[in-house]
Amino acid sequence: MRTDEFVFDLPPELIAQEPAEPRDSARLMVLRFKSQSVEHRSVRDLPELLRRGDLVVVNNTRVMAARLFGKRPDTGGKVEALLVRPFTDTTWEVLFKPARQARPGRRVVFETHEGALAATVLGRDDGPVVLEFERAFDPATVGEMPLPPYIKGFHGDPERYQTVYSRDAASAAAPTAGLHFTPGLLEQLRAGGIDRAEVTLEVGPGTFRPVSVDNPHDHILHSEHVTVPADAATAVTRARREQRRIVAVGTTVVRTLEHVSRERGAVEAYDGWTGLRILPGDRFQVVNALLTNFHLPKSTLLMLVCAFAGQEFVMEAYREAVRERYRFFSFGDAMLLLPE
Repeated sequence: MRTDEFVFDLPPELIAQEPAEPRDSARLMVLRFKSQSVEHRSVRDLPELLRRGDLVVVNNTRVMAARLFGKRPDTGGKVEALLVRPFTDTTWEVLFKPARQARPGRRVVFETHEGALAATVLGRDDGPVVLEFERAFDPATVGEMPLPPYIKGFHGDPERYQTVYSRDAASAAAPTAGLHFTPGLLEQLRAGGIDRAEVTLEVGPGTFRPVSVDNPHDHILHSEHVTVPADAATAVTRARREQRRIVAVGTTVVRTLEHVSRERGAVEAYDGWTGLRILPGDRFQVVNALLTNFHLPKSTLLMLVCAFAGQEFVMEAYREAVRERYRFFSFGDAMLLLPE
């Protein structure tokens, strides 16, 4: 397997710069991988595409206001930090720009929505940059929304980069498949006998980073914190026992459920970390169907989708999506992969 097998030509104008309005008006490419068929639908068609008894599992994480802008007080030089994950209330792993300025002992001051916030760079040793802040803060409101770099100049409501069922702010990026749901669509699914369970994977920026090595097996994923509440574990276990489908909303849900199943031998209540990378040839133990956005070339997310429905089938579907002018990436359209 080579990384360059997961490349497709994408015209820049197909990278969505604005979300669909309303959310569920996004287009939906339906792939039935047993029959190798493709349909062109809308996200609002989900109630008729899914079955009574299906269990839809979502990632309820919320994106932090994670981008901080500041300067070095000694030189006035501008700096930027993206919150990744906390070690304590005041100590955080961050992505730091300019990276060369992240020297141990260096002091920086950020201008935030909570006022000036000073921090000191702790030891790095060629690993992640760690900042010690002068005080604790609320990651939900402290800084700016960290939209992906391929989204230029979006000035709409920041809530459009949050799912309607998001809870605690702990992620550096959104679980984008869930951005298509509206309260009304969720109610339609419930009324149609389609259950919902919630898990949490705190999305880190490494999830979206393209694979840079020739062999994807040599790529190491940044670990992310996952939580499976007892009620979600019970719902998944019951659905599997009753041979009902587990429909994952997004690759983060796939990685959460498959990680727990691999580590524990079953889906049970869990609080831990995952660096699970899923590639073509890997077997799925829990998930039967997948709703996901269109992903970047050479990304582990695209590789996971290829593993789920077949590499040749998925890559040809991506080429068809380009021909049909689907919108790509975080604010883009979606794909539903079904086993029949």
